[in-house]
Amino acid sequence: MAEIIQKDGSWIFDGDALRLTPGRDKNVSLLRRELGELIVPLRALAGISLEQGKKSGRLRLRLRDGADPLLHATGGRLTEPHDPYQLIVESDRYGVAEYFTDEVRNALLLDQVPSGPVTEYLLPGPGVPLSVSAGDGTASFDGERIRLEWNWKTEDAKAAAGARTLALTDVTGVEWHPAVGLENGYLRFAVRNAPTSTPPKYDPNAVELWGFKKDPLMALVAAAVQARLVHPARTADGVADARPELPSPPVVSAEDDHDALLRRLRELGELHRTGVLTDDEFALAKQAILKRM
Repeated sequence: MAEIIQKDGSWIFDGDALRLTPGRDKNVSLLRRELGELIVPLRALAGISLEQGKKSGRLRLRLRDGADPLLHATGGRLTEPHDPYQLIVESDRYGVAEYFTDEVRNALLLDQVPSGPVTEYLLPGPGVPLSVSAGDGTASFDGERIRLEWNWKTEDAKAAAGARTLALTDVTGVEWHPAVGLENGYLRFAVRNAPTSTPPKYDPNAVELWGFKKDPLMALVAAAVQARLVHPARTADGVADARPELPSPPVVSAEDDHDALLRRLRELGELHRTGVLTDDEFALAKQAILKRM
């Protein structure tokens, strides 16, 4: 068994699965605390990496595409503080982190776990019932029905119709976007036979998000609903009765990993330019990515 314990959380690997527990440090995000402990089976993993900085580093898990409803519903848009598959590692624990990484990689090799997409969810998604208030409304889900209720900040045209209840059987897709810059985010549900391009501010099937603290929690509602919809891979094969009316997040295969690394390099460059990363931290992180490429 391999184990690493940090203020950011603890990861334990028993050879068959990883147990990811968020820490109690004040810097641990609200979404990770609400999501709680995750059990990730080895067969859901595509890889693991360790990025080392001068003061701290980061362990990252890469899951197989389609394994986790949370990652599918958020389309890779969870930022680092909220990503449950990252762990901040203090520099004095790099040795332990390297051992942990080697143990997981060796298990993936010995079990010959493929890194390609899966056709069923290997993680269950958040539990229900679930209710989150953020932006212009409250989204609740009990496993069978979604209820959207509005607050005093909701646009009049949307609030006039009153609370909205959607049966899960009528929902064909769900999508969560965070607020970025001056652009608001949203949680939107696609309803069978009712496609729409209406902005979330006016869409009765969407909650508009403004970039406040509780916005990421709407991703939990999205993931809980997504976990109970037909898996996108089966939908693409024609197993489902109807295709989702929301575009699915792009599938990132092993062949696309090079592009993902390039994007990560650009992200690191931006963090370096804005002063978040020191010269040494940027150099070390860049070196780790170049080695993977």
